[in-house]
Amino acid sequence: LLSSVSVKQVAFSASLLAAGSGTVGPFNTHTPLVFRRVVSNIGNAYNPHTGFFIAPVRGAYHFEFYIGAHGHGAHPTGAVLIKNGEHIFIAYEHQNSHFGSSANGATLLLEVGDVVFLRQWVNSRIFDNENHHSTFSGHLLFTM
Repeated sequence: LLSSVSVKQVAFSASLLAAGSGTVGPFNTHTPLVFRRVVSNIGNAYNPHTGFFIAPVRGAYHFEFYIGAHGHGAHPTGAVLIKNGEHIFIAYEHQNSHFGSSANGATLLLEVGDVVFLRQWVNSRIFDNENHHSTFSGHLLFTM
């Protein structure tokens, strides 16, 4: 039987820059990343102004993120998945030249109101352009 409670459908994908080409960072502290070009935001749980995903229902959610950068001797490329201030997983790479990328993902049990976002690693650079190398996506697998 179907319950009277409607099951929330939640999924989003966004890339770093709203338009054009550029590098974000480096910054001298860990800095929240705001993915501004939203290609889907079903359920409106992702905020493209803050970069925060706020869980609308209790459940298992899957997140994945990809970051790209042009190699630089002094600046790596790195982003950390953060849940309620807790460091979960990092995507990190460092090379002196050429284009490089890194990725990671996690499935998390979230309570209503839990906040998930990406934080740029201190002293790192992240590149994006019209090919959308740097992305952040997530979706609700199932409610609990």
